Amino acid sequence: MATADVLQFEEFGDAATSLTANPDATTISIEDSGETPKHQPGTPRGSGREEDDELLGNDDSDKTELLAGQKKSSPFWTFEYYQTFFDVDTYQVFDRIKGSLLPIPGKNFVRLYIRSNPDLYGPFWICATLVFAIAISGNLSNFLIHLGEKTYHYVPEFRKVSIAATIIYAYAWLVPLALWGFLVWRNSKVMNIVSYSFLEIVCVYGYSLFIYIPTAILWIIPQKAVRWILVMIALGISGSVLAMTFWPAVREDNRRIALATVVTIVLLHMLLSVGCLAYFFDAPEMDHLPTVTAIPNQTVAVAKSS
Repeated sequence: MATADVLQFEEFGDAATSLTANPDATTISIEDSGETPKHQPGTPRGSGREEDDELLGNDDSDKTELLAGQKKSSPFWTFEYYQTFFDVDTYQVFDRIKGSLLPIPGKNFVRLYIRSNPDLYGPFWICATLVFAIAISGNLSNFLIHLGEKTYHYVPEFRKVSIAATIIYAYAWLVPLALWGFLVWRNSKVMNIVSYSFLEIVCVYGYSLFIYIPTAILWIIPQKAVRWILVMIALGISGSVLAMTFWPAVREDNRRIALATVVTIVLLHMLLSVGCLAYFFDAPEMDHLPTVTAIPNQTVAVAKSS
């Protein structure tokens, strides 16, 4: 029968013999089913992958969303909630410090360094190091200025540590809190392109203070001209980081309000740097003056004569 001949099974040779007979034939391997045939044209992955990254976000954005979800999963009264704020490696901290020392015009510090993983580790230790740098340098500066005077008696002023800690940490937390509240209030009235969270603002202020650590050490030099040059350099670097970071957040607002906001940010930063220099380094010290003991003796002498 014809149908029976059609349905008969035939034995084929190996794949090499078949390919030799018909080189244009397409072979499918059962063992390597995951591989596509070599002669089939594949779609280019480069352009499609870039478009997907632009539309859907890359791996870094996925990690950012995952970290954000982890931070929201734990209640705020637990230790795990605050542990995520310190989940940062050394490379990221040094990269952010380098970004605060070398501000790039037209580049947003938050988007370049902070937004992927905002942290409190860097700002906390930068503020702590700055506190001790100002306090120790202030004591050494007082010692070097009055070195060689016979009436001078050096007494370490440990109160400068507590005063410096109060000033630095109050500035690094209260000013960002006030600025965050102001931006939230303005965002409710004006649709802005850029918006920052409170943690991101704290990061910007914390890392912007790093330049004052070497500046405070160099303030030991007992020359006012050198000190004021150093404070102007530090103020220019750190102030430019703050201005270039927060200007995009307020530029869509009223022109006067936007300029007033940026000027206020820079003025508060200037008040901090100039105030620390004036109080801890240029303030007149009274420890080197001789102790006045003549008044009690005179009172005793007057009492005896009477």
